[in-house]
Amino acid sequence: MADSYLPSLGSVEEERLRRKQRLAAGFRLFGKFGFEEGLAGHITARDPEHLDHFWVNPLGLPFAHIRQSDLIRVDANGQVVEGDAVVNTAAFAIHSAVHAARPDVIAAAHSHSIYGKSWSALGRLLDPLTQDACAFFEDHALFDDYTGVVVDTEEGKRIAHALADKKAVILRNHGLLTAGHSVDEAVWWFITMERSCQAQLLAEAAGTPVLIDTDMARLTHSQVGSHMGGFFSFQPLYDRIVREQPDLLE
Repeated sequence: MADSYLPSLGSVEEERLRRKQRLAAGFRLFGKFGFEEGLAGHITARDPEHLDHFWVNPLGLPFAHIRQSDLIRVDANGQVVEGDAVVNTAAFAIHSAVHAARPDVIAAAHSHSIYGKSWSALGRLLDPLTQDACAFFEDHALFDDYTGVVVDTEEGKRIAHALADKKAVILRNHGLLTAGHSVDEAVWWFITMERSCQAQLLAEAAGTPVLIDTDMARLTHSQVGSHMGGFFSFQPLYDRIVREQPDLLE
């Protein structure tokens, strides 16, 4: 059963376009926030008709230039079946495993953002230091290994196993990966998780942070960490980037 807060699917074609537009907006926001690092970074959206296929950014196209029409569709074997570009091998290895392991996941986001990869080098979960960080309380995992660039689908399966049923996983010495029941949600979780990493790094550099106690952190998670909360938190950013960069919808 679909999440009741999501817009009505309409036709498959309408839902596909909606997901692609949100995906393009996510990339523009990643570019605007400086989450790009060379060829690294990808956001995927499951196709609403071919459920083992996903849409993703073409390898080498700057986030700031991506339009919905630039996105490519990749099948379960890593072959580009729609669009004229090459897929990032790491994107397929990681995201294909996540989408296969989690039928509920419509979208997943990963990049080598500065605070996320800095925090990941500590090999620790985030603490409940702020209201925003509580969105991840008992709802994110640590992939406590690093074996180079992920080019093997077996490594992707290990990451998906670490993610389990949670909304995010910290990839040690690598960065962050978030997942959601919508593109909107997955992108928002990445943005706010990156900021939560920044906040904890700053707080620990300044002194000894005071943690929110477990019961209150759990309550706050229920208030700010739901699928619906992630979806609606993205909407102001979507409206902002579409107004600023309307060509992303082309």
